[in-house]
Amino acid sequence: MCYHGRTMKGVILAAGYGTRFLPWTRTMPKEMIPLVDRPSIDFIVSEFTASGVDEILVVTSRRKKALEDWFDREIELETVLARPSDARKRALVEPPRARVFFTRQPEMRGTGDAMLLARPFVGDEPFVLAYPDDLHLGEVPLARQLIETWERTGCTVLATLHDPPDLNRYGIISIAPDGLHVTDIVEKPPKGGEPSREASIGRFLYAPGFLAELAEQRKRHGSGEFFHTPAVQALAKRGRVVFRRVEGERLDTGEPGGYLEAILRCAESRPDLAPLLEAALARRG
Repeated sequence: MCYHGRTMKGVILAAGYGTRFLPWTRTMPKEMIPLVDRPSIDFIVSEFTASGVDEILVVTSRRKKALEDWFDREIELETVLARPSDARKRALVEPPRARVFFTRQPEMRGTGDAMLLARPFVGDEPFVLAYPDDLHLGEVPLARQLIETWERTGCTVLATLHDPPDLNRYGIISIAPDGLHVTDIVEKPPKGGEPSREASIGRFLYAPGFLAELAEQRKRHGSGEFFHTPAVQALAKRGRVVFRRVEGERLDTGEPGGYLEAILRCAESRPDLAPLLEAALARRG
């Protein structure tokens, strides 16, 4: 999808340790954990490209070279599968159809620090940002939903879920009287102290000016990890943030329980696997 003749860019934050998935993440990136036969990061990239986002920066760390390999060509397999009868398999080993770039976060200093590493890539342009824990299934890709909202408002856009389970483990937004603008975001509020029932998830469209604001907030930050929330709050106070409630289904792969549910949901959605899943569940009674 283009705006003013330009292509929207995307950023994926994939530098974290993934300690909830040890021992797998001792040697392999969490983003490469498969949902049946596709690594979770592939769902994000497919969502981006289906939304017209075909220039993507992946922020990684030194232990995640497998991510770079995933986006590269596999010449040996392409050669082995060169026969016309292998066309279907050959298509499966083709890299995603996007221009993908990488930068490393040298130290784990928080998501705000990781986002600032994207500044040379995006400049002062809008961009869609994704955390690979949040996957989306639906007719309209989530990135496209955010782009459409930005085109209508010109504001930074937060993707939200309405009243999800475990509401208090999310950042909860305060909503302006117009029902669209965000006036504040409260991280993990205590029960009974939620400013609304709208929970921000790991998908954003940051409008021009966001990274400049983030850099200003970084200057004021003391020790410890630096996150994006202060910049969002500052822009919200100036009426520059809106929200878009997710249309479709969100899969949370951030911890093993949610990951298991995501595998089952992906298998259920595939005609080749749904009957096998149904039969296996029936055998368990």
